[in-house]
Amino acid sequence: MARYTKSLCRQCRREGLKLFLKGDRCFTEKCAFSRRPQIPGQHHDTQRRKLSEYGKQLREKQKVKRIYGVLERQFRKYFEEANRRQGETGENLLKLLEKRLDNTLHKAGFTQSRREARQLVNHGHVLVNGKRVDIASYQVKAGDKLTLDEKASNLNAVKNSLAIALKKRNVPTWIETNHESKTAVIKNDPARTDITLPVQEQLIVELYSK
Repeated sequence: MARYTKSLCRQCRREGLKLFLKGDRCFTEKCAFSRRPQIPGQHHDTQRRKLSEYGKQLREKQKVKRIYGVLERQFRKYFEEANRRQGETGENLLKLLEKRLDNTLHKAGFTQSRREARQLVNHGHVLVNGKRVDIASYQVKAGDKLTLDEKASNLNAVKNSLAIALKKRNVPTWIETNHESKTAVIKNDPARTDITLPVQEQLIVELYSK
């Protein structure tokens, strides 16, 4: 499976805002975007050029892809599925991305980033309703119970993330997390108001509708 292997901070610099791809590191002075917000490259522009309408739509799509760690082919499949469902296509798209297993683990507070959550899933440390699931794109649904296995529960990275989540991050209302037992229950589908990302999903719909 193809994956992005270059610097994550370059993605933030390209989009012109923090995408929080490295978790809480993005809140510290070590954040590369805070030191160098310019577009990456040897001959980057000192000022960002004004984008055309198409450019705005493209950048919005790229931003969402990078936030959730999804490549083009899979992202297009999400859009096609969102378009088939009833309701607003853009809102459906964001909900499908939010319900990815790796994103849900991150939102529940088990990891500091979606990238860390994907590693937990890929390495087989996550159980859904008692069954091991190693597919990061698995779609959770209302009533699902997510559990970390014993090995993952004892990882310092998980313990530190939960400690930070208790202090700083608010778990969304559609997830009920038990930090002591390292479990999370999906109460219902996320609402658009639960998705606080700086995203204009209508621009993505306009891009794919051409």
